[in-house]
Amino acid sequence: MKIFKIEPKIKFINKRYYAFALSGLIIIAGLVTFVSRGFNMGIDFSGGTLIEVSLQENTSVQQLRNTLAKINLGDAQITRIGGENKFFIKTLASLKKLNLNNTGKMEDIEEYEIVAREIRSGIMDAAERDQAAAGKIDLNNTAEGEIARFLRDKGLNDEDAQASAQIVIGLRKSDTGIIADFSALEKAGVKHRVMDVLRSSAFLGKFTFLSVEFVGPQVGKELRRKAALACIWALIGMLIYIAFRFKFLYGISGILTLAHDVLIALSFILFFNIEMSLQVIAALLTIVGYSINDTIVLFDRLRDNLKIMRKDNLEIILDKSINETLSRTIITSVTVFLTVLSLFFFGGEVIHPFAFTMLVGVVTGTYSTIYQSCAWLKAWEKYFLKRKKS
Repeated sequence: MKIFKIEPKIKFINKRYYAFALSGLIIIAGLVTFVSRGFNMGIDFSGGTLIEVSLQENTSVQQLRNTLAKINLGDAQITRIGGENKFFIKTLASLKKLNLNNTGKMEDIEEYEIVAREIRSGIMDAAERDQAAAGKIDLNNTAEGEIARFLRDKGLNDEDAQASAQIVIGLRKSDTGIIADFSALEKAGVKHRVMDVLRSSAFLGKFTFLSVEFVGPQVGKELRRKAALACIWALIGMLIYIAFRFKFLYGISGILTLAHDVLIALSFILFFNIEMSLQVIAALLTIVGYSINDTIVLFDRLRDNLKIMRKDNLEIILDKSINETLSRTIITSVTVFLTVLSLFFFGGEVIHPFAFTMLVGVVTGTYSTIYQSCAWLKAWEKYFLKRKKS
């Protein structure tokens, strides 16, 4: 499939200095932004707590934020998951910032448990807090082992206690994760004598924590190091592959093009203060793979044209190669761009950082294939000709 009926004769290489200048300005602006405020590091790299919570009642992000305002979580990020009444709560708050209750020795409790406990307490309404204070357990927010132990303490045998706890957890794993009514437990097979205990000694909270994840500062530091190494090794691997398949100078040009794409993507991440996370690193590595694929197609055509057009100037051969592969480059890029665009608009807030990075990467990868990859080869030719003359 071709876009152009007649092969275009655009002089791309002639515009290489404008392309270098544009890219240079964006990268310099990104560097200035990095020096002034740095990356917006997510929990993956800075450490913190990530809680996935499901609420029974319809709640907006702002309402949930207002509810949690009483416990100082610092710059907590609250994100709705799709159209459901589920949210991600990300907090980088240290324990010193939290208004912790004096309930025991701090060193005996895991940090994420303390943060989760405070957030759970913040979401509870007055009635739920009163019931918890009276010694009742919340069946929507209590672990299986604790439920079984609680029932045993109430005089039930081990078998009934364990079986009932498993039924509670099984119901919580379905649908919204919230048990809305005690009748659901009875229908699920909880025995009558157990139901009597639960109705008198337990309550059903209007929310539940679907998951709680904690990343310590040291783990975050290690993830940062590994993410940087992943990008570096990817570039080195591409250099070896292109140098082996074509020539070493092709490999250098390809790596400079890929480094350009990554730096431009990082610059836009800085401009829009996108959270740096593992999914953004995954997007950057995807960009590297996508961009090099486009560049290799162009280099393949260039290699063929160099054999056919031996007497022509290199700039003419480069322009012809770019023009011959232009339709393929545009069609591929538009297809991928539209796919990622739909992901950005309809994939939900959780996937926005990945989709945003990919959008920038697809545009940058297309631009660099056309205006950067061959332009670097021309720059190398000019450099070596000067050295040869001198």
